[in-house]
Amino acid sequence: MDKPAVAVLFGGRSSEHSISSATAGGVLRAIDRDRFRVIPIGITRDGAYVLEDDDPDKFALNPERLPEVVDNGTRVVWPDSTLTRELKVVDGGGERSLGDVDVVLPILHGRFGEDGTIQGFLELLGIPYAGAGVLMSAIGMDKHTTKSVLKAADVPVVPWVTVTRATLERARAVWEQRIRALGLPVFVKPARAGSSVGVSKVSEWSELDEALDVAFAEDSTVLVEQSVVGREIECGVLQARDGGLPRVSLAGEIVISGRDFYDFEAKYLGAPGIDLVCPADLGDGELAEMQRIAARAFEAVGGEGLARVDFFFTGTEFFVNEVNTMPGFTPISMFPTCWIASGMTYPALVTELIDMALERGAA
Repeated sequence: MDKPAVAVLFGGRSSEHSISSATAGGVLRAIDRDRFRVIPIGITRDGAYVLEDDDPDKFALNPERLPEVVDNGTRVVWPDSTLTRELKVVDGGGERSLGDVDVVLPILHGRFGEDGTIQGFLELLGIPYAGAGVLMSAIGMDKHTTKSVLKAADVPVVPWVTVTRATLERARAVWEQRIRALGLPVFVKPARAGSSVGVSKVSEWSELDEALDVAFAEDSTVLVEQSVVGREIECGVLQARDGGLPRVSLAGEIVISGRDFYDFEAKYLGAPGIDLVCPADLGDGELAEMQRIAARAFEAVGGEGLARVDFFFTGTEFFVNEVNTMPGFTPISMFPTCWIASGMTYPALVTELIDMALERGAA
């Protein structure tokens, strides 16, 4: 057990459970086993921590059957104080040690994992972890807060209106007027959900109520965003090293040909009508401007770990749509694709995330 132990944490209680599990398949396959000892920990949809199989194929992304963390009867026991980093597991044979954990790789998407909750838990235990910290995770998870922070930092964002059921019930006419002022079409999104879960495009105002209901099923706060006609551009950002600037990848583009928008099925299930092009066809000046804004957005929300920054590009201006602090690492995800196009291999990218976490823990 002389190698640093990496606990890969995946699954979780959010609606993105299966996507997190699929990300785990890619990460488990990519971790450098010559350098790291791996402890795969799954979180069931009910929130149980179970010791999972160290088998990437088990969590492969299959449109016919999305991967899942199921309760196998084991229970991972976390340290009971900051005086130890020993993990234990309870199973049919009693309790046994898994050894000390050096760093956690929390590849959790959505609430109860990407929103600062698991980050706060690990900080209470004094265990280093990869990715964004508590505040950056919380900001990045909440689309309204992200937009507000970016706007304050002079990062261009798409105009939006944020509503709750309570505000709509108190003053429906006022809020509907504000929403209609955005013009058609609009996108209706849960404030704290990812992977396009609960997102609808509204092309006629008669569709608004149904779209709000779909979004409110995911979260109590909902954004209505103005539609921007332009290209959908994304890039990856990694935290600065040695006091330098954040590192920004080449750009990738989502080319939509047969769907209304880049929805869940297109992102993860290989549905037709979407092509991911990387590197995107941008001029040198356009790429430099995108990378500048991406780095500024990353630093504005906290500048820790990693992020995928999503843009709308009108041909003259870049608007930041979202800052995702734990983007997917599935085989068709844009974040690793952009870094691979930039010259970094998938295993090297995973190693970089772990090394940054180990350095932060040693600081």
